[in-house]
Amino acid sequence: QVRLVESGGGLVQAGGSLRLSCAASGSIPGPPAMSWYRQPPEKPREFVATITSGGMTNYADSVKGRFIISRGNAKIAVYLPMNSLKLEDTAVYYCFVIISWAQGTQVTVSS
Repeated sequence: QVRLVESGGGLVQAGGSLRLSCAASGSIPGPPAMSWYRQPPEKPREFVATITSGGMTNYADSVKGRFIISRGNAKIAVYLPMNSLKLEDTAVYYCFVIISWAQGTQVTVSS
């Protein structure tokens, strides 16, 4: 069983920055691929970014150049510094590892 704990969401003005973190524990064959998804209000969940066990990354076009996914070295964790935030980045952000979803953290970008 994989347990994921997120942190780092909050309220920020457009153009600002936030950093999301997700720490994983439990039975994890790894290092695993780790991903971020988000669900904007009244919209389906969508892919944001992923990082493979080898460190390769992939991003949704909407966040390329603004978000950077990285993974921890000493522990199984994934991070998502988000820069130049836009109103449309407002969503609940979820970390995903193997088959487990984190609880979600709200990111709200205001004008």
